[in-house]
Amino acid sequence: MILSSQSSTAMASPLPSALPRFSLLSKPSPPQHHRLLLAPTRPELSRFKCLAGQTGFFTRLGRLIKEKAKSDVEKLFSGFSKTRDNLAVIDELLLYWNLADTDRVLDELEEALLVSDFGPKITIKIVESLREDIVAGKLKSGSEIKEALKKSVLDLLTTKGSKTELQLGYRKPAVVMIVGVNGGGKTTSLGKLAYRLKKEGAKVLMAAGDTFRAAACDQLEIWAERTGCEIVVAEKEKAKASSVISQAVKRGKEQGYDIVLCDTSGRLHTNYSLMEELIACKKAVSKVIPGAPNEILQVLDGTTGLNMLPQAREFNEIVGITGLILTKLDGSARGGCVVSVVNELGIPVKFVGVGEGVEDLQPFDAEAFVNAIFS
Repeated sequence: MILSSQSSTAMASPLPSALPRFSLLSKPSPPQHHRLLLAPTRPELSRFKCLAGQTGFFTRLGRLIKEKAKSDVEKLFSGFSKTRDNLAVIDELLLYWNLADTDRVLDELEEALLVSDFGPKITIKIVESLREDIVAGKLKSGSEIKEALKKSVLDLLTTKGSKTELQLGYRKPAVVMIVGVNGGGKTTSLGKLAYRLKKEGAKVLMAAGDTFRAAACDQLEIWAERTGCEIVVAEKEKAKASSVISQAVKRGKEQGYDIVLCDTSGRLHTNYSLMEELIACKKAVSKVIPGAPNEILQVLDGTTGLNMLPQAREFNEIVGITGLILTKLDGSARGGCVVSVVNELGIPVKFVGVGEGVEDLQPFDAEAFVNAIFS
């Protein structure tokens, strides 16, 4: 194993071209292997800076990430514009609502929810609840129906998926595994998560555990450079993912890292031999740090809508998913799948991808989400 640290360049600046190279090994590494790049210490400008030695570091880290997300609700709002456009018909339906039109209005509202991938089970539950309240005289205007609709969706999200903050425990390093199928955006999500954690003062180590895809290591190294994090990669081709991840966690423990982010190979949920490899990776981590990994986050492609549910079920049964990252939602009008996946699986959504920028992986906030799709 070789450890590589990349310079902390500005997010939009080109990658450094001529930095001094130093090897962690006692003898020089062959040219094709990754080296250690040492860069000057970056000044801590963030007012949210956390020190790892302080009590409750991980608790504060999670809270600060959420606080910064709340102050940047515009990203979430713009990210769900296509879903919001789909649901805009609801405002038109309720604008001139009257009791005699209840059945027609609720039928069209049901169609709007289904088109946005809320799923039949949730849609029927929401619509029938509204119908009962209208008949009982509890809802007497279009605005009251709209607020009741928003409350129903918010209740679904908060009842079954309340733990949206990262649960990183109380000792370092915390270990987070990123899993999912091919093409969902695992490596990119890991890089953006590393950026967010590093920005709040955490010392982050990346593990290039995707040993199947040739470009995965190179892609993660680029993210390491962009974020100023260090990275552990395989010294030879076709190394076992569990070995790479195990060595990274050992390195993180020995050298006082706060968080180790572990990339894994993309795999179809129907390929059981590859799914078993995830079990091996999980066991390798727990051998180094009992009780770890602290989080196993599954990345799901939001453009697939309700088709993500079978994937999530299989991964959850195999390794026990603790949270979800839903990506590419800015390019989809199927944002209702967020509600469906939480309701069906009882797994909280931790982050949502609402753009291609490095800051566009947003911590999930249920209330902000509901306001974004039902503006």
